[in-house]
Amino acid sequence: METPTLGDRSYLVTDGETAFVVDPQRDIDRMREPARGVTITHVFETHIHNDYVTGGPALARATGAAYHVNADDPVRFERSPIRDGDVVEVGPRMRVRAMATPGHTHTHLSYVLESEGETVAVFTGGSLLYGSTGRPDLLGPDHTDALARAQHRTARRLAAELPDGTEVYPTHGFGSFCSATQSDAPLSTIGRERRINPVLTQDEREYVETLLAGLDAYPAYYAHMTPRNLEGPGAPDLSEARRADAAELRRRVEAGEWVVDLRSRKAFAAGHLGGAFNFGLDGSFATYLGWLIPWGTPVSLLAETPDEIAEAQRELVRIGIERPAAAATGDPSGWTGGAPLSGFGLATFDELAAVRHHRPVVVLDVRRNDEWERSHLPGAVHIPLHELLSRVEEVPEGEVWVHCASGYRSAIAGSFLTAAGRRVVVIDDDYAGAVRNGEEAAG
Repeated sequence: METPTLGDRSYLVTDGETAFVVDPQRDIDRMREPARGVTITHVFETHIHNDYVTGGPALARATGAAYHVNADDPVRFERSPIRDGDVVEVGPRMRVRAMATPGHTHTHLSYVLESEGETVAVFTGGSLLYGSTGRPDLLGPDHTDALARAQHRTARRLAAELPDGTEVYPTHGFGSFCSATQSDAPLSTIGRERRINPVLTQDEREYVETLLAGLDAYPAYYAHMTPRNLEGPGAPDLSEARRADAAELRRRVEAGEWVVDLRSRKAFAAGHLGGAFNFGLDGSFATYLGWLIPWGTPVSLLAETPDEIAEAQRELVRIGIERPAAAATGDPSGWTGGAPLSGFGLATFDELAAVRHHRPVVVLDVRRNDEWERSHLPGAVHIPLHELLSRVEEVPEGEVWVHCASGYRSAIAGSFLTAAGRRVVVIDDDYAGAVRNGEEAAG
């Protein structure tokens, strides 16, 4: 079961009667629905997750399943401790064997599925990913080098002990910042990874140097996930959010709370509540909101429909933002109490090039450092999106044309700058295409 906005997958495995789950997301109803008609007897956690709040404890309580977490993890809840080499019989036809696979964390486990004497699959969590491995730096710089070297040994162990035909099912690596690099592969096997994965084709020194050189920033909210997961989070409250009128929304904006508009960047640009920020549901909404918001700030949600509010609530509980302070739906004119709507312009890279021939404008690049280092527009100012709120005074005076790689992040940045009183144009265009089409860039 995929959660594309966080770049993660959870797994439900069944023989038709009995089932087990690996790394469930917080909203456990998504896992229980496809399990109707079978009995979930075991829930396995590969590691204490850095990028989302687990649904493991809640799912185990709801189903009566045994909840397997590494015996060495200092959790503050009851679980069925499991260690390297332990075997769990899941019904008459499935056996799950734990393998210690440190690297992403010190206590990371992978789970090998065996059926009728055959090795079928391995659930690798944040360890061996498709064409990559998990990040070794999320526990802090004091652990990074040792974990990177452990990751290399881990991958070699998996490749040495498991047959080439063993299917590989990672939790991370589908857009998650827990992955060292990204891959578009939908499926893989140990044999395929042996051929193409750098951790299995490079020696330890080359792998570690390349891995560490390629790491960039990761979402700030990750710092809050491990403590929450060690506590044993309960089931989320997904009931309807309380409705707010225009006067309340204005009070919340003026109080410095976050009022978040979930509509597309085109709709937001055309007209929005002044002071609102744009995190569209059509992108990595929860990842970027969780990354940028000062943790603990109340969040109110604006959308066209109640279903969109409900979708956003579901996204937010996965990263530990439990309840929106308030919500409103409908047309933005109803959110302002008669005050004028705010807005900004949208443009393409071709239009930017044309404007720069006639008058000076500020070009603000909000992509990550690694993206900037590969290529950037001459004369651009670079402030990564995740640093913009603390560095907004560094944006030079004048009209700001802000861009990222596609438009999603630039719209977030544009909403911040507009709320700060700046004149903004958001480039809603493909940066890679602009470079291919001749827009001058510097490496």
